[in-house]
Amino acid sequence: MRVLLVRPARTPQSVTLGEIMFSEPLGLEMVVSALKEDHDVEVLDLMAVEASGKKGAAVRALEERLAALQPEVVGLTSLCVDVMAVRQLAARVKALSPQTFVVAGGTQAFLNPEAFVVPEIDVVVQVSTKEGLKALFKGIENEKGKRPGKETELWLGTGPRQTMIWSGTGLRQKTNAYWLPDRTSTKAWRGQYAYFGFRPCAILQTSQGCSAHCDFCLRWRMEGPCERDFPMDFVMEDLKTIEEPSLMIFDNDFLNNGERLEEFCDRLDQAGLHKSFICYASVHSVLKNPEAILSFRDHGLKAVLVGYESFSDEELEAYKKPSRSGDAFKAAKWLKSAGIDVWASFMLHPDWTHDDFKALRRHIKRLAPEIATFSPLTPFPGLPLYKHYKDQDRLLFKEDDYSAWSFGQVIIRPGRMSLRAYYYEVLKTILYLNFVSNHTNYITKKFGAGTLIRMSGGAVRVFFRYVGLMLGAKAEGRGEKRNVEGSGGGDG
Repeated sequence: MRVLLVRPARTPQSVTLGEIMFSEPLGLEMVVSALKEDHDVEVLDLMAVEASGKKGAAVRALEERLAALQPEVVGLTSLCVDVMAVRQLAARVKALSPQTFVVAGGTQAFLNPEAFVVPEIDVVVQVSTKEGLKALFKGIENEKGKRPGKETELWLGTGPRQTMIWSGTGLRQKTNAYWLPDRTSTKAWRGQYAYFGFRPCAILQTSQGCSAHCDFCLRWRMEGPCERDFPMDFVMEDLKTIEEPSLMIFDNDFLNNGERLEEFCDRLDQAGLHKSFICYASVHSVLKNPEAILSFRDHGLKAVLVGYESFSDEELEAYKKPSRSGDAFKAAKWLKSAGIDVWASFMLHPDWTHDDFKALRRHIKRLAPEIATFSPLTPFPGLPLYKHYKDQDRLLFKEDDYSAWSFGQVIIRPGRMSLRAYYYEVLKTILYLNFVSNHTNYITKKFGAGTLIRMSGGAVRVFFRYVGLMLGAKAEGRGEKRNVEGSGGGDG
């Protein structure tokens, strides 16, 4: 069959740092790898098309590829904020080609497949395995929409066209699998994919799951409650397909296993590979494995993304973080001495006061990361935090206000100030990060003036998006349960 796989363009409502973090659609590249032996598969990255073209370029690109390829199946991937965009794309596909089979997948399909139970979508892939996808597409090809297998499906919706939620191959697997992607399928856009100033930059996964169990985190719930490391032969095979000089290892905490880090460095030597690496890290792993991290630094580690999350030990304990603020200062000092850049992230708690925001800014100043970012605490539906704040009647958005459920917008009604005052503190923190903490000298020296201009443009857009959110919020009271139309958050 002819198959077109599509990543939606960014939703216009999103508070986003897309100019700073814009990764390849790895999930779609894996789907290509699974299906290419049996089908003609093509990727259309509308996010990249829209970023490099004029307004409306994504819609035109979709229509052009539909006309040229005439696919029998169109697959659409999704984050939470993409639900409406995916529905609209599906409706456009059906309008132009009613017989085309439309399949939805991605993060949101895993978390809430019912969000895609609409007449324009034929199948929702909740759990992805290589074998499962091959079986699903074989069933679509053989029966053109009839049931591919009785033990792997749930049919929802009413009327003549129902939506099937596909859950695998009969094993009821609860986590997505990982297999070697076909990175050549996104060759047209690979020059755009970036992580902060590293551009072009690929992404690589070497393990799934996380044993930290942070209370706010979706990922360990999606991938599993403990680390499952991929065999090093598999990792190196994947790494050898990456042509970009830089890559982001997006394991939950790549530095948590010192022995595996040393093995990774040895394998880099054996393969003669030289890359610039970025990875996620935790305070705990930095303090636990300093020697192995130094070895990794000597093999290309340039920067680590560390989730410091809060200045408050009480909050860190509530988040179920294993480290405390004193540990954060130790880790920050050591990373600075090792010459490894730190890109720090923080979580804005809804019960903060004005003094708490000041304390965060002082905390960031003392930690002195090269880059710092933040996001409001987001209790995604399905998490215990969601029920906690819903029971308190503090959620500002309904579960199906999809564009709001991200890491960019305030979701929980502030408990100790008005929503407008809270956004004002967010704006002050943005100004602090961009003009005090995130020194332009660092960005210019590290990545060049062009990157500074690109990143500054993204920061300005985010700033004015938050200005709009602040002006749209109520000044009185402690916030209001309302949907600020068109004020969705960033990439979730």
